[in-house]
Amino acid sequence: MFKRNHELKLIYIFIFALFAIFLFYPLVLVLMRAIQTNGVISLDNIVKVISKERFVTSLSNSFLIASITALLSTGIAFFLAYTIHFTSVPKWFKKLINLVATMPMLMPTITYGFAIIYTFGKQGVFTKIFGFQPFNLYGFNGLLIGYLIYTLPIAFVLIKNTMTYIDKKQFLVSILMGDSPLRRFFHTVFRPLAYTLVIAFIQTFFLSFTDFGIPAAIGGQFEVIASTLYNQMLGSIPNFHNGAVISLVMLIPSIVAVLVVRKIEKMNVRYENISDVMLPEVKKKNWFCGIVSACIMLGVVSVFAVIFILPFVKEWPYDISFSFVHVIETFQSANLLDVVKNSFIVAIATAVCGTIVSYVAAIISARGKMPKLIRGSIDFVSTLTNALPGMVVGIGFMFAFKGTNIQNTYIILIICNVVHFFSTPYVMIKNAFMKMNLSFETTGRLLGDSWFGTLRKVMIPCSISTVFEMFSYYFINSMVTISAIIFLVGAETGVITTKIKELQHFAKFADIFVLSLLIFIANIIMKTLMNHLTKKESEKRYYVEAK
Repeated sequence: MFKRNHELKLIYIFIFALFAIFLFYPLVLVLMRAIQTNGVISLDNIVKVISKERFVTSLSNSFLIASITALLSTGIAFFLAYTIHFTSVPKWFKKLINLVATMPMLMPTITYGFAIIYTFGKQGVFTKIFGFQPFNLYGFNGLLIGYLIYTLPIAFVLIKNTMTYIDKKQFLVSILMGDSPLRRFFHTVFRPLAYTLVIAFIQTFFLSFTDFGIPAAIGGQFEVIASTLYNQMLGSIPNFHNGAVISLVMLIPSIVAVLVVRKIEKMNVRYENISDVMLPEVKKKNWFCGIVSACIMLGVVSVFAVIFILPFVKEWPYDISFSFVHVIETFQSANLLDVVKNSFIVAIATAVCGTIVSYVAAIISARGKMPKLIRGSIDFVSTLTNALPGMVVGIGFMFAFKGTNIQNTYIILIICNVVHFFSTPYVMIKNAFMKMNLSFETTGRLLGDSWFGTLRKVMIPCSISTVFEMFSYYFINSMVTISAIIFLVGAETGVITTKIKELQHFAKFADIFVLSLLIFIANIIMKTLMNHLTKKESEKRYYVEAK
């Protein structure tokens, strides 16, 4: 079968070459750089780095803050998702929860820190309202708030989507059997969600552990592993060997996460049938969940409010009259238009290339009837890219392609983003392919269509809504990312997020918020456009089926 599928064979060779060159080769170089001392393979450098008190402190700080963040973020996301699926609060309120909980995904993480400074800092909004600073901002407190806002959308989306597939009839049966509220909650809600809750915890822990943007803004003296790595690689005296060792250490949680996920797969609960029944209305529960959810949303919105206010205030906090002066000054800065152009070029090219790569890779694993080893190799790449910290990817690319023709070019940024964000779009389209009729390709060949003809006429139209989602995912993440590309941009290829990092050194926070708004608006437009196209395709398909 494999010999006959020449198209699929060529696609697999392309996918294999892509990830061999732009994933495994850079990672091998990181490993080699870590275990080499003066050109000789030795563990001395690793022992030297991990035995330093500063490194141990930053590592323990990262584990502490990431663990607490993951626990709180998963709990808050669960509560919001529960309010949507298991209460009778108004529909508009449920839509508002969904909007606010996912809003932080549309902004770069480095902006969160600056927003928190202008909300809780000495000249912050809350400080002015209360007349005193609520808490010490820099360090643990600020990082916790930033990480919570950063990880909440991921945990919320995971848990909310899984709750959609919980059989609510079990909840009614539990009521009829006279179970206590606690027992009913455990067996009909918590137990079916246990697998997803563990996944959400792991994902949020990993995101907090490896994030660089938030510590760069408000880490203060509370040094974490990501900021330690940045200082080693791009500090006043770069030390690539030490940076490689720290990169390897950051991979350990990734490996553990992959092993844990595979181990707990048996916890996943599947139902024969899913009944979306109306649950009994409990007014006390509705009010409680509604009020707490409103407080959570108010907390998220209040942090981001300054991003929408500060750029249009003349001089915070001394003159809060409305003014466009900051917006005008930002757009008049020397290379801003070039930076904006670069961001859009990289984001759009990444979305196009990434969608194509993910799409054809999923065809191999889900539709190709290829040997198990080949299908498994693509799934392994997906798992690996999902677990790799962005900073490690960026450092690997820097080691691998320094001095080559693609150094500091659009090409290296685009390829880095395609590899870095491969996992989620791949899983999206693979799941869509798994639900399609398995005889599409065979029928096409019997009717005289080529493989590409069947792909164009049948496969793509049937999966077009997922393609739009994939495109949107790649675009948005390319617009907000900084952790990997911070090591790869050049003087002519800087993007908005790296410009924000540059403006931090000059304390130009108004300019930072203007650029953050620009990213937010671009992502909103792209998301709205993709949702519109998806809805249009769904309506077209419904009309055809109705005829």
